[in-house]
Amino acid sequence: MHDTDAVFQQFYDGLNLPNYFGWNWDALSDCLRDLKWLPVDHYILIVEAADEALPGDAAGRQMLFRTLLRAGQRWSGTQQPVGIDFGRLVVVMSCDATSVPDLQEQLRSCWEDTVPS
Repeated sequence: MHDTDAVFQQFYDGLNLPNYFGWNWDALSDCLRDLKWLPVDHYILIVEAADEALPGDAAGRQMLFRTLLRAGQRWSGTQQPVGIDFGRLVVVMSCDATSVPDLQEQLRSCWEDTVPS
């Protein structure tokens, strides 16, 4: 995901986003918080090489991470069926071992900006 257009394209293709997807951060957030067009009850969204997303665009990377965190937060608060231990959307971000501390710090920063005090 080298630029925001590539981010939107990967989500559009990978999740089969609806045709009304608006190709911007608000539209991605809206789609990730709805998911009605997908035919299953639970979703695991894996972002491979999350540490390499949007190189040279720190603000864009923060926006991506905030969007994913908000979507995950939204689904973690929904009513869960008996016997189900996770929300309808689980977001997994992967990276190589040497990048873990930096990715954790970026996510922590985004989380603090996302969660109300």
